[in-house]
Amino acid sequence: MTKAFLIAMLMCAALFLALFLGAAVAKAEPLVWGIQAEQAEYRVSDDEKIAAWDFDAQIGNDELKFVLRSEAEFDTDKDTFETLENQARLQMPVSDFFDAVAGIRVDTPDGPDRVYGVLGLHGLTKQWFEIDADFFISDNPTFRFEAEYEGLITNRIIFTPSIEIDVPFTDDDELEVGAWGPKLEVGGRLSYDLIDRVISPYVGVHYERVFGETADIARANAEDTGAVFFVVGARVMY
Repeated sequence: MTKAFLIAMLMCAALFLALFLGAAVAKAEPLVWGIQAEQAEYRVSDDEKIAAWDFDAQIGNDELKFVLRSEAEFDTDKDTFETLENQARLQMPVSDFFDAVAGIRVDTPDGPDRVYGVLGLHGLTKQWFEIDADFFISDNPTFRFEAEYEGLITNRIIFTPSIEIDVPFTDDDELEVGAWGPKLEVGGRLSYDLIDRVISPYVGVHYERVFGETADIARANAEDTGAVFFVVGARVMY
């Protein structure tokens, strides 16, 4: 086992212990659980075919939640994970609509592994935008901001625009990113609610681009700095 894996497992065990101790203290409410896949999709561009997912599994109550989050991008042509990220997060309310977040993030793509501490906020703005703002703490720290909005066209047809920006604070040669060279991802997905939001197939467009020193590194490696994908997939909630 790698050192990163052992550290991650110990931290996960600590988070599980904190969850159940916290649940015992916050004894007023029963535990509830759920699974939600925001994205389970296939992306196609002129040069790439990517299978991607983004899902959460959570257990807890209004006072404390434990969340497992997984995100990945798998290049089906090269048979490799471009990204593979898993997080274990504790969430506690700091206002009526926002939770403070603390946890760990473990990246295990086809390449160098990474372990980060996580500190952030998760919640809804007054305009019902879902927001995540997270600092990932390590020797190569980064900041990520995500926003998503569900716009109802009818009771069953929903348009969901989203934006995500990742900002590295240092150069990371192994990951081919440059300090303050952000990666931007913007998407729009049109879904149809089949069964009370349990499953909602969708089609859409996904755009991503890197900037600054990260873009300079991509150009030096004869790689594109941006790409547009056609997307087909489904949202699942249980």
